Amino acid sequence: MNIRPMTMDDYDRIYALWMSCKNMGFNDKDDSREGIGKYLQRNPDTCFVADRDGKKTGVILSGHDGRRGFIHHLAVREDCRRQGIGQQLVTRGLEALKAQGINKVALLVFRRNEAGNAFWEKQGFTARDDVAYRNKALAELIRINT
Repeated sequence: MNIRPMTMDDYDRIYALWMSCKNMGFNDKDDSREGIGKYLQRNPDTCFVADRDGKKTGVILSGHDGRRGFIHHLAVREDCRRQGIGQQLVTRGLEALKAQGINKVALLVFRRNEAGNAFWEKQGFTARDDVAYRNKALAELIRINT
């Protein structure tokens, strides 16, 4: 298996991988080719793909705003799970963020995503009950739930 930085050449196969994963959330703008292109321009060294035998087996989309890191999407092909790919991608993403001076990383997981929540707990990410997550769309977004 090879883990390397993500490029826009990966987009179509990565998008297909995202759509194959259950209990994740996307939208038509931020996760579009244009949206991911902007994200990669801003975070060229913190997003990675895992390849095996010419197939995309996993991806991590992580970045930062100069102060805090954020993992936006982590996905591993269902038939490749429980082989350490997700953990390796998280390690690479966190190492890249730390190298850029980031000291804290956050992420969101749907409560219904039991497997995802168990994975993140094993990675040392703790759930917080002292904050309320809020957001506001500045454009009309079409949600894509998998």
